Amino acid sequence: MTPSGTNPAPGPGSAAWELLLPAASAPPRARGRALQAALRDAVRSGRLVQGTRLPSSRDLAADLGVSRGLVTEAYEQLTAEGYLRSGRGAGTWVSGAVRAARPRARDLAPRPPGVRADFVPGTPDLSLFPRAAWAAAQRGVLAELPHHELGYPDPRGLPRLRTALAGLLARRRGVVADPERLVVVSGVAQATALLGLALHARGTDAVGVEDPGSPQHSALYAAAGITAVPLALDAEGLAVDPLRSSGVRAVVTTPAHQFPTGIAYSARRRAELLDWARSVDGFVVEDDYDGDFRYDRAPVGALQGLDPERVAYTGSVSKSLAPGLRLGWLLVPEALAEEVVERKRTMDLGHPTLDQALFARFVERGDYDRQLRRCQRAYRERRDALVGALGEHFPGARVSGIAAGLHVIAEFPARYGPRERFLARTAAAGVEVRALAEYAHARAVRDAHIRLVLGYAQMSPTRIRDGARLMAQAVSGG
Repeated sequence: MTPSGTNPAPGPGSAAWELLLPAASAPPRARGRALQAALRDAVRSGRLVQGTRLPSSRDLAADLGVSRGLVTEAYEQLTAEGYLRSGRGAGTWVSGAVRAARPRARDLAPRPPGVRADFVPGTPDLSLFPRAAWAAAQRGVLAELPHHELGYPDPRGLPRLRTALAGLLARRRGVVADPERLVVVSGVAQATALLGLALHARGTDAVGVEDPGSPQHSALYAAAGITAVPLALDAEGLAVDPLRSSGVRAVVTTPAHQFPTGIAYSARRRAELLDWARSVDGFVVEDDYDGDFRYDRAPVGALQGLDPERVAYTGSVSKSLAPGLRLGWLLVPEALAEEVVERKRTMDLGHPTLDQALFARFVERGDYDRQLRRCQRAYRERRDALVGALGEHFPGARVSGIAAGLHVIAEFPARYGPRERFLARTAAAGVEVRALAEYAHARAVRDAHIRLVLGYAQMSPTRIRDGARLMAQAVSGG
């Protein structure tokens, strides 16, 4: 009779012990480790539940055809680890200390919805990633990288990459790029977090954010203990009067191509923004998220080039290569540099060395410039396809913000409304879109207009045209 609340040991040949048979057939030298691993897995997965009495070492050894000493050693090891418990003359039991592990790892990565057309902005065409050139750069780096560079890196980044990035950014974006003040980061999100922590350490408790704007900015600053203060826009960019009356001394901007409205800040507004920063001894954070993509004239240079001591500049390869690379950069004003670098050191001890060396080579050999030109051609074609399709299927629709970036703002005539019905019908037709009102910060937006933020980078021209047709059929009741 077994003790109350326990399970008897299965008999020889029971299915509960068949899971151990592969361990018995492992090579002799690995057999003990294999048996221990199989027993651990059985307990973790719940196949051997709490209170199960295990066979004696003699019986299990006979069942598996292994030595008794091998089973005894496995029992002793797992008892020491807490998986099993035993007492003199009382046998060996599954411990109550173990909880069954989850059967599989979940994937929490954002995935595009299973829809017929996905116009949600923010995602590049991942099929444009230059696999062959990237693989060649990787082979070159592995062949040439000195052994010592595999150690802990400078938290700012490899000097080679910082030098290459400084040249690239000065040439393409007009920044004042000092490699000593350039920090390699895992995307703009980490750059924002580092700046938030540095500003908080200086006593900053609030930062202005564009409204409408990127919802990530508010969340990232909140994580650093800083409140985001929504600030209105006008036709030239961030409105100056609300900024001055807000009391903030730091503001986050997207001046080259405001997200999501598509406004390019005017020269006057840029000058006013910098005057404000100087007058309050404050800072402007410039998120240059898609500054390389401008189609009808030369890209507007970065705001940072006008005053590098008042503007912290951030960018990444998330739109030009792939967001999964988690690779970006931050140019820091001198007043914030020491605090940012120290935060970077304590946060992760520096960005992965191999990734840095690989991207440095990619930039140095001209591969990154070629990738940008390739993307520029593809995205301009897709922009034109979207603008043309909207003109064909939605007569009277107005499209703005088309000179740059990877999305447009489309305003539809009132006859296609009301807005709630428009959005419901497009969703029912399998067309994923976002309303401009969804990007407003911390206030209810009563906007009867049908204004959408339509991303086009992730779809081919054919799919873009099909998506516009499906949307038109849905809202017209066809």
